Amino acid sequence: MNKIGLSMFIFLVGSAMAQPLPSKKIAHFAGGCFWCVEAAFEKVPGVIDVVSGYMDGTTANPTYSTYSKSGHVEAVEVAYNPEIVSYEKLLDVFWRNIDPTDAEGQFVDRGPQYRSIIFYETDEQKKQAEKSKQALEQSKRFAKPIVTEIKKASTFYKAEPYHQNYAKNHPWRYKWYYSRSGRPSFLKKAWKQKLPTRSQKEAFTKPTPAELKKKLTPLQYKVTQKDGTEPPFKNAYWDNKKPGIYVDIVSGEPLFSSKDQYDAGTGWPSYTKPLVPENIVEKEDNSWFKTRTEVRSKKADSHLGHVFKDPKTPTGLYYCINSAALKFIPVTNLKKEGYDRFEALFK
Repeated sequence: MNKIGLSMFIFLVGSAMAQPLPSKKIAHFAGGCFWCVEAAFEKVPGVIDVVSGYMDGTTANPTYSTYSKSGHVEAVEVAYNPEIVSYEKLLDVFWRNIDPTDAEGQFVDRGPQYRSIIFYETDEQKKQAEKSKQALEQSKRFAKPIVTEIKKASTFYKAEPYHQNYAKNHPWRYKWYYSRSGRPSFLKKAWKQKLPTRSQKEAFTKPTPAELKKKLTPLQYKVTQKDGTEPPFKNAYWDNKKPGIYVDIVSGEPLFSSKDQYDAGTGWPSYTKPLVPENIVEKEDNSWFKTRTEVRSKKADSHLGHVFKDPKTPTGLYYCINSAALKFIPVTNLKKEGYDRFEALFK
């Protein structure tokens, strides 16, 4: 077995080095269909996890077929890192994804089970929620009164597995529902914002193999296009400590953040989660006499590396990535390179 193979073998069978878990707080919101609310919060840097479920009812353990009869509403539980994203920011995300003037439901979904509510966990969250609601009212953005409730959080009951990560697991069904729900057109008008479109950076056409060979180094081409593996401990970012983000070397799509970098002791850069989850595609890999989960970039289809389970990380996972598949954008260059939307991560 050569040195690279030995290092990979040690990597696969060895245990990962632990890092201190980041601080975590919980917030709860109800804004109509929990698929849509979950999808909105999942995109926010600093959000660790979003779970769909039911709150505010009169019985325990509601199900999708019973929750409306027992007075529950569809809600989401947001686990977030306050060192990266504030509760105030989460409130802003919430307002920008609902109709706060509708007391009878949300968009196409009608009934009290779809009304909008901010559930506060602490007095401080209550204070911030009330302040945020007052500011929205005073802005006169909406002609009608703001009717979103602010209530003390009750027991949160997790919804059935089918409803979790619905936008990711059922993208076409979700897009079909979302486009017809009335939500996107309302938000566009209410916030005077364009519907999501592909920016010049996101509008990507993959170069031909000949063009890629001119653009990439031989190692970068081998890793990204031929599913290769670079040597451990002898690559650009395995011990990089600078703050910034990592993007695909071919397409420039944002993939990982130094905030989530994890020292797995393998000699390759590792991360506990993607910066933009929808830019990561997972595939089964049966090489190396073992079934593993390969990760590739969505737009460029670059081979990046693999994702492994590790209960010691805050997500229970870590992504072991080839430096040759990445380009590092330091914080100081985020705006210059067109990634200024990620600057808030490092403030």
